[in-house]
Amino acid sequence: MTTEHWEILVEEESMERALSAVLPKIIGAGSFRIYRHRGKPSLLENLPNRLQGYAKFLPSSHKIVVVVDRDNENCEELKARIEVMARNAGLRTKRDNRGPAQVIVRIAIEELEAWYFGDWAAVQAAYPKAHKPTQHCRAPDAIKGGTWEAFERCMKKSGYFASGLRKIEAATKIAPYIDPGRNTSPSFKAFCRAMERI
Repeated sequence: MTTEHWEILVEEESMERALSAVLPKIIGAGSFRIYRHRGKPSLLENLPNRLQGYAKFLPSSHKIVVVVDRDNENCEELKARIEVMARNAGLRTKRDNRGPAQVIVRIAIEELEAWYFGDWAAVQAAYPKAHKPTQHCRAPDAIKGGTWEAFERCMKKSGYFASGLRKIEAATKIAPYIDPGRNTSPSFKAFCRAMERI
């Protein structure tokens, strides 16, 4: 069955802004609604109740996508913990053998900014003086010590965000230029594949 609508649950406004611009490039004509939270703890705390609510009415043509930053957590453990919440609510995940998945979990490794490093042309379209940090762009999901901090340092060296990275502004300006076919971030590619498959 074709997915007609996506319910997207995210940690914060910067991811909401980024996905609002990027999702139409990935899913085409399908509709979506994004629900932001007040950070990862808020998302994870509210997720069980929200999933239980979805379980009561979710049409078969709708899917739920949970997008969280890995931060310093083990990726597989974080994903498994969220999938347990979904199964406890009576919803199917990708790992179930009970039919098509209703809940898809995607991890941004390590944070949203890794997706920017994966498409530096998008960053330069929004911020033309941004110097390409070759080592980070080569392996955007392998940056150690904080991806947003690395992005902030790169942007400050290029003359932007002197008083600190404004994440919502960056997402709003960069995301419209992100090209899903060009982005080299493995976690971004995994997100795209998950959306395309459903």
